[in-house]
Amino acid sequence: MTGPCETRPDEELPDEGAAPAEEAAARGLRARWARVRAAGEAGMSTAEYAVGTVAACAFAAVLYRVVTGGSVVEGLSALVADALATLS
Repeated sequence: MTGPCETRPDEELPDEGAAPAEEAAARGLRARWARVRAAGEAGMSTAEYAVGTVAACAFAAVLYRVVTGGSVVEGLSALVADALATLS
């Protein structure tokens, strides 16, 4: 949707007595808008990076708490002890 001061790339700009330089500028503006509208969004914005970073930190904190919890440490200790007992 365009505002009152914006032009769509497929609209014709008024060229009542426009100089060749102004006509070229108008064509360039239409071409630029056409490229912008056709390209779509690519990549993440700053807000998306911030949300992604917070989510990654939260996941890391939960994973740290799980791995350093008593049952996981005991299970890993038992696994290593069993593996060492098998080798000796």
